[in-house]
Amino acid sequence: MSQGSFNNGTLYIVSAPSGAGKTSLVRALLERLDAIQVSVSHTTRPMRPGEVDGINYHFVDVATFERMIARGDFFEHAQVFDNHYGTSRPAVQALLAAGQDVILEIDWQGARQVRAQMPEAVSVFVLPPSREALHERLSARGTDDATVIARRMRDAVSEMSHFDEYSHIVINDDFATAVAQLAGLVLAERAKLTRVRERHGALLAALLSGIEGVE
Repeated sequence: MSQGSFNNGTLYIVSAPSGAGKTSLVRALLERLDAIQVSVSHTTRPMRPGEVDGINYHFVDVATFERMIARGDFFEHAQVFDNHYGTSRPAVQALLAAGQDVILEIDWQGARQVRAQMPEAVSVFVLPPSREALHERLSARGTDDATVIARRMRDAVSEMSHFDEYSHIVINDDFATAVAQLAGLVLAERAKLTRVRERHGALLAALLSGIEGVE
């Protein structure tokens, strides 16, 4: 393992353009599999109605966020307009050490920061089935004018241009199929020899006890 690895859990990076359905896919994945959860990010933006601290985000002030940066507490962080967002290193490390798989829902820039520290992280990029479908999804709310939708499309195309930096691609055309593909990636990772040895070392030892040359 690299220096960034932490015991038994696997770190997953999931990125997508707005409108590709990433959040819905991840939510469905969490309902399907156990021992996996999404990392809760820190942010300096104000809490919105209906949000809960520690569930949607860890809401902190700018001074606290800057102290966390200075301590090296973030795997990745970024400023979006006037607000800061970041992924807590200690929180992710604790989950991985406890054998939990952890998902980071971050953009391609954050993904680069994380991969530089944990190159063994499994990265997944979610794509829409077509630009027409993406435009339809971005327009579905019916509250944004054409100018806003056009800007969001440009941002989405810019985000999608980084798809080839990821190890896996999921095209969210049929939702059930996309969820199954995402779950399959996680299950396949758990079945790798290195992961089985980490997670089930005692079982392997018990199954092979008494065989000469096997410890």
